[in-house]
Amino acid sequence: MKSIFLSVLFIMGCICSFSQTADPKPGSAIPDFRMQLTNGKYYSDKEIPKNKPFVLIYFAPDCEHCIKLMDALFKKIHQLDNATIVMVTFERLTDVAWFERKYQTGQFPNIKVGTEGTTYVLRKFYRLDKTPFTAVYDKKGKLAYSYKNETPVDEMLTRYKRL
Repeated sequence: MKSIFLSVLFIMGCICSFSQTADPKPGSAIPDFRMQLTNGKYYSDKEIPKNKPFVLIYFAPDCEHCIKLMDALFKKIHQLDNATIVMVTFERLTDVAWFERKYQTGQFPNIKVGTEGTTYVLRKFYRLDKTPFTAVYDKKGKLAYSYKNETPVDEMLTRYKRL
């Protein structure tokens, strides 16, 4: 009887702790993360330029919704020339390389594309269960807004310009 009571108490404690975990709120900073680039080097949150806004896109190269987002975004990508764009996936480097070739990201010095592999730091931080996810950070490195479902590119660009 005592073990049943303790088990129920433990489960209730776990449920309460999970229910108190909230998505990152506007004004929060990006967590410490590191992603591997296709050239074998690593890129981390420490390398994101200060005093300029940045956009983080968490994607999967083969995700239908991600492809739709990227197709729309890359038609207007020059509207983000003053921003750093960090595109992160959990997929393999070969998939990242395919993505880089498809969207020719190498021609944009402000875009970094890589994989966080199985560390899932960003995936856990943003509590992601699907892709794409877009987060826009202001010049102070604080979360301005995010899109957990579809990212309406025109709306995102309009809001970005107001930062």
